[in-house]
Amino acid sequence: MSDKEAVAALWRAIFQVTRCYDENPIQAWNNHRVSFEKRVKILNQSQIQSLHYTNSLGTDLIIGMNKGYLFAGGGSYTTDGIYSFPNIPTEEIFTSPCKDKVNGTVYSSMPLNYNGNIIDEFSMTFKDGRIIDYNAKVGYDILKSIIDTDEGSHYLGELALVPYDSPIRNMNILFYNTLFDENASCHLAIGKGFGECIENGLKMNKKELFEKGINDSLTHVDFMIGTSDLQITAVLENGEEMKIFENGNFVF
Repeated sequence: MSDKEAVAALWRAIFQVTRCYDENPIQAWNNHRVSFEKRVKILNQSQIQSLHYTNSLGTDLIIGMNKGYLFAGGGSYTTDGIYSFPNIPTEEIFTSPCKDKVNGTVYSSMPLNYNGNIIDEFSMTFKDGRIIDYNAKVGYDILKSIIDTDEGSHYLGELALVPYDSPIRNMNILFYNTLFDENASCHLAIGKGFGECIENGLKMNKKELFEKGINDSLTHVDFMIGTSDLQITAVLENGEEMKIFENGNFVF
């Protein structure tokens, strides 16, 4: 395409994934809000001890949760009580896992654009939370530089649940912009975790959050891991298992 045609096509794609082309866009976003609230409530009430990720790429990863974890997603309230979506588009429900309770190997499912550099077909292996091995067919040195940012960049700060059947994924377009592309796939992030993702976390300082299991780092880099056959099973505090994802999508 010419530059002019490409810009017009980009806007059409943006309007598509932000529900602007729906018959009633505002109602579409209200329905989206309801789906977030339902799933966040289920996840936060389930007393999850760990999540087990598996797929045909070779991902076999167990992520432990913090006591008092909180999932979040969708919109939020302003200080004067107005509900809004600060990120559009948004498809993710996210939390910060326990930094010391990640074990196994995870494989990327989409290229990662980091400061204009592409990292692709990469994997990371964790033991007791820390990355102990990693590989990449494309961009190995860039991946290494991210992981070696500081001690905290060797640990996870976020896990995000995104259905494979999402507007961005269904367009089959790679935007090469993580804030868009992360909404096409379940993803993880190495680096800094979120205070809002643990009970009373917004009242805690960095040291207190770290002691509760929330990772700290100078960086926070998302990478996509979702596939059409991704399975995620939770082990609850009472020892029962609960299916979260089946064939890449939420089961509830």
